[in-house]
Amino acid sequence: MNNHSFGSGSPKSFHAYPRGDFDLELGTTKRSRKPKKSPLNPIKMLNSMRGRLQYYYKLHPFLFFFISLSFGVTILIILAVYERRFRLMNSYKNFAVDSVNYPFPNLKNLVMVAGHSVYTSSSCGKVDKEDSWFLESYQRNLGQASTFLSHIKEGIEITAKDDEALLLFSGGETRKDAGPRSEAQSYWGVAESKRWFGNEEKVRWRALTEEHARDSFENLLFSVCRFRELTGFYPHNITVVSYDFKEERFSHLHRSAIGFPEKRFFFSGTEAAATSKAAALKGEALVRAQFEQDPYGCLGSLRRKKLGRDPFHRSIPYPNGCPEIEGLFRYCGCVHLKHSKIFLRSGFFLLNYMLQFFSLRINAHWNSWMESYFL
Repeated sequence: MNNHSFGSGSPKSFHAYPRGDFDLELGTTKRSRKPKKSPLNPIKMLNSMRGRLQYYYKLHPFLFFFISLSFGVTILIILAVYERRFRLMNSYKNFAVDSVNYPFPNLKNLVMVAGHSVYTSSSCGKVDKEDSWFLESYQRNLGQASTFLSHIKEGIEITAKDDEALLLFSGGETRKDAGPRSEAQSYWGVAESKRWFGNEEKVRWRALTEEHARDSFENLLFSVCRFRELTGFYPHNITVVSYDFKEERFSHLHRSAIGFPEKRFFFSGTEAAATSKAAALKGEALVRAQFEQDPYGCLGSLRRKKLGRDPFHRSIPYPNGCPEIEGLFRYCGCVHLKHSKIFLRSGFFLLNYMLQFFSLRINAHWNSWMESYFL
């Protein structure tokens, strides 16, 4: 038996017709055409998609409506989340600075003295006289000026006992006839004239002002934001100094409206002037009832009163400096802002340490990163 190798000597395969399309009539070979890639036509694609959507709508109209609605709601939620994130990051770009740049990074408690009048006298020796203060008709009572001094002294003494407390006098330019002078600056000036009631060395360096509040709710909320601006954190404890008959308004209504924990909120009240106590209690009952119906003071008579206490149309800088609680400045309603309550009740204390953690580790790189991101 012969062995045949399949090498170069092997017979070649025979093709009866050449490759390609052969035309029997012409006796020629047609070159095969490569399929052309049709360019994308957006108009045809849209028409095709529209046709499919119409088909599915006719086939299952209710299911189609439900899916379309769900898709639209999902898109809106995604856009809202990203818009919120962008605004928050933009706020951090403007206000997040290294912890070493905050004036008072080691203070953690807030002592807030709510202002009630503007000091108008050019003399510092008449602070206990009623004619040295701009008083409304209901305030023109003997001994009224002394109650202001009591508030100032009380706030200073509480701060002197707490080495970690920041004292804020709160109150804006609320009286047109008193000129562009704020209640907060008036109280600070009186404290200065009294040499801080013997606590100048301990308190003066950590006593500042919040000069935009127009009512008691803003006294509290704006002071919390001002504390954040000055320390980099939110207060661990809050002590409010005002008239004793306002304790329920501050400790319950205003505190719960911003969602601050009850166990870390304190109130120190001083007595009203004896000649005005009965009228003060009657007026307080009315105001408290209004805040029960309008906890954020943004509707009806409380709103009108607030606008009347802004005669010079001062622009309020908040929530700049405290972007984490921005919702409390934007919200207006008759019920408490639920998400802010959850956030603040569980987060005020923890947020202090979270912010401290990040400030120690990434704040050195934060500003440069944000600038490169947004520019």
